[in-house]
Amino acid sequence: MRHLTGFADLASAYDGFVIDLWGVIHDGITPYAGAVECLERLRNLGKPTVLLSNAPRRAAAAREGMRGMGIDDALTTRIVTSGEVTWTMLRDRSDPFFARLGRRVHFIAPPHERALLDGLGLTLVETPADAEFVLVAGPDPTLSNSDLAVWESVLAACHAARLPMVCANPDLEVIRDGKRLICGGAMAERYRELGGEARLIGKPDKAVYGPALAMLELNGGRVLAIGDALRTDIAGAKAAGLASCWVLGGIHGEELAGDPAMVERAARDAGVSPVAALPAFVW
Repeated sequence: MRHLTGFADLASAYDGFVIDLWGVIHDGITPYAGAVECLERLRNLGKPTVLLSNAPRRAAAAREGMRGMGIDDALTTRIVTSGEVTWTMLRDRSDPFFARLGRRVHFIAPPHERALLDGLGLTLVETPADAEFVLVAGPDPTLSNSDLAVWESVLAACHAARLPMVCANPDLEVIRDGKRLICGGAMAERYRELGGEARLIGKPDKAVYGPALAMLELNGGRVLAIGDALRTDIAGAKAAGLASCWVLGGIHGEELAGDPAMVERAARDAGVSPVAALPAFVW
């Protein structure tokens, strides 16, 4: 693993890039210093990029969020989100798991993620006992988005109703404006511990890389995946057969403190081998 201070050397070594959003480009509220410049430099070099996010919302909504952060639309023309893939699978029902879900859904999500249900013809029900499956986008902060134990009774009720779970965000946690918050993946893992059935859509599942790679239109060119989370971004790149670059300033920033020896050990323990590590996505 190369320990670099900037991305420039890697930019010349690959033909296209699959780039994570949260933890690499922004923290949910503000772009990281230098990250937008990196996207602009890659565009100016003619290097195609695809933004691949575990955000549990449609791609257009993710783009709108970045527009609100001042990120130029021209830098987000290619974007794939776990929410978009989930929406498509719920619409098409071609996957056997999705084909048997039914139409009545109990939806666990923050209020601003409700649009994930639009256009699917689903019936939203308030209690798990009335549902045929449960869809998780993430915890509603009005109950709690920092304490998984608060959701225990809800998850237990879903399990008692024997609801299959679809999770549109496999992340366990995220750093938002300096605060560590739980994500849908933590809820899905707990559901499995209770004995429930859960299908997680997004990284590290290699299936979500198919749409991203198709957007690059490289016909087998050299592609580098860039992300901050070992469990999703770097492991997902490995599953998809892609080289990866690990950005250290995101979810693992506090625990690693930029120590190269700790970085090497963490990657080894996770069974992944990123080609390089960067403190941040800067040129």
